[in-house]
Amino acid sequence: MRKYLIWLCFVALILPQVVAGQTAQESQLDEAKALMEQAGQLYQAGRYAEAEPLIKRALEVYEKAYGKDHPYVATILHNLALLYKTTGRYAEAEPLYKRALEIDEKAYGKDHPDVAMGLHNLAELYRTTGRYAEAEPLYKRALEIGEKTLGKDHPDVATGMNNLALLYVVTGRYAEAEPLLKRA
Repeated sequence: MRKYLIWLCFVALILPQVVAGQTAQESQLDEAKALMEQAGQLYQAGRYAEAEPLIKRALEVYEKAYGKDHPYVATILHNLALLYKTTGRYAEAEPLYKRALEIDEKAYGKDHPDVAMGLHNLAELYRTTGRYAEAEPLYKRALEIGEKTLGKDHPDVATGMNNLALLYVVTGRYAEAEPLLKRA
């Protein structure tokens, strides 16, 4: 009888709180998804200042729900870093790209397409800011991962080849750029 009373107390007092907690978390995640959709629309419209707080709020929700090292968090970090890069806030973008890359490497391993994307994004930031020597190995590693995991004919691999070739052109290394452009 005593076990039955303990079970009834659990069902009556604790279970509704657990269920309500899950519902609240799900509601917050739905809100975060909606925020990211709205931020994406604002970003596409060039309304970056309006998109930024929405992305930051979604990031807070995802970090609370999944932890700071979850791949979903990495995706939002990439988005916020891209916004910063687009608006010329390069110093703010770099640590976000690095943190997202670190999360993806932990979650997926060093040879995953999401890791290649993170390497490519960081390389693009470095190329944009004239840090060519830092960009080159990242482009090469991203390209290597892409060819291995996606195949040599994948559009993302072609984009990687084009961007590495662009780096070579910018640095006057035309002979190295030409074969990449032909392959892409």
